[in-house]
Amino acid sequence: MSAPNKEGGARRPHSRIREIAIFAMLGSLMFCSKVIMEALPNIHLLGMLTMVYTIVFRKKALFPLYIYVFMNGLYAGFATWWVPYLYIWTILWGVTMLLPKHLPRRLAAVLYPLVCALYGLAFGALYAPGQALLFGLNFEETLLWIAAGFPFDVTHAVSNFCAGLLILPLSTLLTRLTRRAAGQ
Repeated sequence: MSAPNKEGGARRPHSRIREIAIFAMLGSLMFCSKVIMEALPNIHLLGMLTMVYTIVFRKKALFPLYIYVFMNGLYAGFATWWVPYLYIWTILWGVTMLLPKHLPRRLAAVLYPLVCALYGLAFGALYAPGQALLFGLNFEETLLWIAAGFPFDVTHAVSNFCAGLLILPLSTLLTRLTRRAAGQ
């Protein structure tokens, strides 16, 4: 028996299958965008896509995020660099979840790119605990590791800000498409 929908009627069984397919495609889109842009260090669409998926799908955005993380491990190997990926994207998801659901468009147009940029700037510091645990770094060595990567974090922040300018229009579009597909 199907679970009831919002109107109290039975939920169509194919809606669950459609949702699984959509999340698989969105996770694959994240992965493909990363692979295509690998020639440009720390310039990618991952932060922007993470925020778009979270704004539109809220808790369910974790599905495409972890599909991406798993595909990344399959592609490049489940090595020590991959372990922090188990939490690093969840941090941006969590920060985005903390933002009010219905921000005024003008505020969202500024706030979303700023959050995305700050995440890029903080990426090395957020990644560092995983590195410290995996490689036995002490506090001083961890700070040196963060400092050595800071120029890359600045590049990450700038590129995330630029990509972040697409968060509002893409989340608006994806919301409309999702509602249309659901028949609302």
